[in-house]
Amino acid sequence: MNELCIQTCSNEDLDLLAVLNKQLIEDEQYDNQMNMEQLKERMQGFINTDYNAYLFKEKNEIKGYALINHAREPLYLRQFFICRDSRRQGYGKTAFTKLIDLLGTHQIDIEVMSWNERGHQFWKSLGFNERSVYMRLED
Repeated sequence: MNELCIQTCSNEDLDLLAVLNKQLIEDEQYDNQMNMEQLKERMQGFINTDYNAYLFKEKNEIKGYALINHAREPLYLRQFFICRDSRRQGYGKTAFTKLIDLLGTHQIDIEVMSWNERGHQFWKSLGFNERSVYMRLED
């Protein structure tokens, strides 16, 4: 895992980012109904404004990605995904640690869906603490 590297994404990576984002949405059981083209367009909007996307790679094999809003203070980690076949092997912790080092920060905000218990446990294991509860009224 010491060979895990981080690559900043460009528009050339949009198809891959859309696929990974779709998997993240499925795994989180999020109610986003966007198709692949819409996810690609949304990701393009992100990385062409205040966000950077980062791929986690080991020996040219994709292990996951992150999407960071660089306009917020502290930085905001909007998406963090480890590929399904790479989970529970330490890649999440390693990728996050290397990402924080790359960003040169030790303060970052995240949101975790309330029903994502594994996500809660993962982030708490990295030292995150709850600061608020985000709520929504829906008809």
